[in-house]
Amino acid sequence: MLKNKTVLLGVTGSIAAYKIANLARMLKKLHCNVHVLMTQNATQFINPVTFETLTGNKCLIDTFDRNFQYSVEHVALAKQADVVMIAPASANVIGKIANGIADDMLTTTVMACPCKKIISPAMNHNMYHNPIVQDNLAKLERFGYEIIKPDQGMLANGDMGDGRMPEESVLLEYILKEIAFAKDLTGKKILVTAGATQESIDPVRFITNHSTGKMGFAIAKAAIYRGADVTLIAGHTEVKPPMFVHLIHVKSAQDMFEAVTAISNQQDIIIMTAAVADFTPAEPAEQKIKKSGDHSEIRLKRTQDILKYLGEHKPDQQFLCGFSMETENMLENSRKKLQSKHCDMICANSLTQEGAGFGTDTNILTIITMQSEIALPMLSKEEIAHKILDQIMQ
Repeated sequence: MLKNKTVLLGVTGSIAAYKIANLARMLKKLHCNVHVLMTQNATQFINPVTFETLTGNKCLIDTFDRNFQYSVEHVALAKQADVVMIAPASANVIGKIANGIADDMLTTTVMACPCKKIISPAMNHNMYHNPIVQDNLAKLERFGYEIIKPDQGMLANGDMGDGRMPEESVLLEYILKEIAFAKDLTGKKILVTAGATQESIDPVRFITNHSTGKMGFAIAKAAIYRGADVTLIAGHTEVKPPMFVHLIHVKSAQDMFEAVTAISNQQDIIIMTAAVADFTPAEPAEQKIKKSGDHSEIRLKRTQDILKYLGEHKPDQQFLCGFSMETENMLENSRKKLQSKHCDMICANSLTQEGAGFGTDTNILTIITMQSEIALPMLSKEEIAHKILDQIMQ
């Protein structure tokens, strides 16, 4: 994913420095070229040899180190870098960078880098909330630096508060968002629905389906990586939603309808992957169940067809993509939906195919438009997501 990409990791004096060894390892597994810059204080928490072993590159500390392959180290690294992340970032280094002080290898290189720079503060709760530190962070934001908000919890000194550096997986997501894919969706507003709606029968039972939200979440994540402004409306799901989306939780089909239609006219692209329950109880809760011997009778009515409503009220230039899950006559039934629901695209899959459908990490799709049918082989849902976005952009 990160082949031919170069990431500079700046490590400062904090107990959280040990986490960056794992971040470096994770980046290398994605075929990234990783360079680590450390302050002298950082070497008191983790040995530079650790980073050299993990990255295969010399870990730089001294601005005037002569045992290095480039003649002007900070300029050479600055030219290579696709993104710089300073994590953990101490109050001292934050203050230096914010005020143009470049007195060591790390701050000198950061000053020379034209690429995106990401700061992850890590320090004592009171220090983090010091007005001077907050002013320095705000100053960095004004100059285009991205600031990762610290986590809350127990700090190294036993205090509770915010100031903890987030886990390595979170830091990795910030890097991937920045450099993993070309930003061909920059400026686009995309609405994605995911998961299953639930229709309450009584205080105990409800009608739903087997959707886990994996496909919708994969599409939302792919769109974020490609620069889109993504709103994700999610029913019941069984996986963690992606970072960086505007997340709206809903429960029933009516909730989903209201949430979608409230913002649909503001979207450039709408991708409806949510499995909306087709029926809801037709009567008030206290009248839903009628006893007849040992049997219960529940009267149902159809829920609002959200995709059809969107198709009938679609603004000019908006692209509408729906999903069709079939057990038979997949292509025929899906093409009928494409026309009857006034969609620009239908992504069709069959519950009868192994590796497709609910709950899997893979899918087998046929992308259907008025002009074409593109059959995709079994791929991961992340790969499928990018294929769908590729077709939409075409």
